[in-house]
Amino acid sequence: MDVLSEVLKAVKLDGAVFFNGEFSSPWCTREPDSHTMGSFFPSSPKHVFIFHLVTEGQGYVRLKEGARAVPLQAGDVVILPHGDAHLMGNGPPVTPIDSGPHLKEVFAEGRILSQLGGGGETTKLVCGYLTCEPQLSQVLLAGLPTIIKVHIRDSPSGQWIEDTFRYSVDHAEASGPGGAAAIAKLSELLFVETLRRYIAQLPQTQTGWFAGVRDPDVGKALALLHKQPAHPWTIASLANEVGLSRSVLAERFRHYLSDTPMGYLTRWRLQLAAQVLTSTSKSVAEVAGEVGYESEPSFNRAFKREFGVPPARFRNQARSSQRKT
Repeated sequence: MDVLSEVLKAVKLDGAVFFNGEFSSPWCTREPDSHTMGSFFPSSPKHVFIFHLVTEGQGYVRLKEGARAVPLQAGDVVILPHGDAHLMGNGPPVTPIDSGPHLKEVFAEGRILSQLGGGGETTKLVCGYLTCEPQLSQVLLAGLPTIIKVHIRDSPSGQWIEDTFRYSVDHAEASGPGGAAAIAKLSELLFVETLRRYIAQLPQTQTGWFAGVRDPDVGKALALLHKQPAHPWTIASLANEVGLSRSVLAERFRHYLSDTPMGYLTRWRLQLAAQVLTSTSKSVAEVAGEVGYESEPSFNRAFKREFGVPPARFRNQARSSQRKT
């Protein structure tokens, strides 16, 4: 049972590399937010995770000028889960170079090698992004900080991921058919490895969704709910599968997620329903049954409580918004 795998499967990750940088100190770039980056994608709106892998040298990342700088060294991966605009650099303060105006060209021509700086210490970066389904990704985003940094050179698996990733990026033009797909999968692998390490490094006193994933009992309960969301779960049947009493499961679940198992399941079902409504032409009755509701009226009531409008209107509003963008 692996709840993280189930959620990542549902959000449909798709990754790519857009930047291979060689910078020399002092340097500083201003990276745009995910909304700006998303405007260059030909597909429908998605949530964008931005990531940077430092392959040589050192540097820093900060959300804005004057904010605390997060130091970076070779082997570090930094992810901006919420897609915030940010600054990256190394060396004494210099005027940031805005990379936003160059992004359209970058996305039109594919991965490019960028070189800039003052001629000092070299920092090499591989920068990329992952897109995912915006509705279902909320369960991940709710439990993540603005910046995640992990080091991946301290284990054989991490070293293999970095070496393979660097080789694939450096030889993308020579890799022939399937090269872009390979880099996309490696981007996903790098992202998943980063999340795994982030979970492992959480303090024992941490609460929240990712801490719940790490807990053996709560993690098993979450995996069951995500693997079979339409199953007619009750607190009794879920507790029986996990191997706890109903009261203990409810207490542990509330400790980590500030919610009940059935309350959590209801919200996840409705998030699934919202995704199906906006991505398919299935009827409201079909969607209701697909996410575990036997009655269309009860589904309509629950959906309106969660989103403020009935399912049909939610679908129409979402499609109208997509046409405008």
